[in-house]
Amino acid sequence: MQSQLRIFLVLGLALLYLAPASAETLKGVRQRGRLIVAVKDNTRPLGFKDQQGRLQGLEIDIAQRLSTEILGQPDRVDLIPINNQDRLQVLFDRKVDVTIARLGINRGRSRVVEFSKPYYQDGTGLLTNSAKVQKLADLAGQPVAVIQSSVSSYPVAENIPRAKLVPVGSYAGAKKLLDEGRVVAFAADYSLLVGWVQEFPQGYRLLPEKLSVESLAIAMPKGIQHQELREFVQEALDRWKKEGWLQERIRYWGL
Repeated sequence: MQSQLRIFLVLGLALLYLAPASAETLKGVRQRGRLIVAVKDNTRPLGFKDQQGRLQGLEIDIAQRLSTEILGQPDRVDLIPINNQDRLQVLFDRKVDVTIARLGINRGRSRVVEFSKPYYQDGTGLLTNSAKVQKLADLAGQPVAVIQSSVSSYPVAENIPRAKLVPVGSYAGAKKLLDEGRVVAFAADYSLLVGWVQEFPQGYRLLPEKLSVESLAIAMPKGIQHQELREFVQEALDRWKKEGWLQERIRYWGL
């Protein structure tokens, strides 16, 4: 019996040390006087750096508005740029309080973090530089670039079954094929294609249809101690939608 008890104690201590640290509570954020948010700095127009190196975009606006709601001022937020694979890990490692970084809701992620209601409906879009492409039907039998191993290929195959998918390794690779006329369109995340057109306004345009829908939301840590923070964030989002502020910012950024 004593040996079993010792084993349970050892296992319990091991789990304690191995378990990821939790992010701060709402009370803790207020005591700290700073809100720490994980964001993207290379996903125009959601989160990107301007020519002066300042972060801006829809998600940056949301982070600053959340700082105003919690701490009274928009500049009491520390914006931490991260790459895609670390968007959840920084929550586990107690490096940020929330993540607002083009993070879509899915079943796997929902097992490990809590999501707010969506603040934007993203999805798969199509960009072209061909005057002959005006609607989806015009892509039948035509070469369409997709990022290799990305989920964008599935909605293209489903909505344009006769399209010829051409895998590329990067957005730069897709641009090269478009410019050379080797493909007539590029399928990728709609929000990022909006940023592409904003950065290269001459010659590129988006087709109006989205081939799929992906709900982007604020990611927050699980745990009863974070319930107050989660409820606060959700109430703020609901209020921004009711007031029209969120829709206005979405329009402002061309989304």
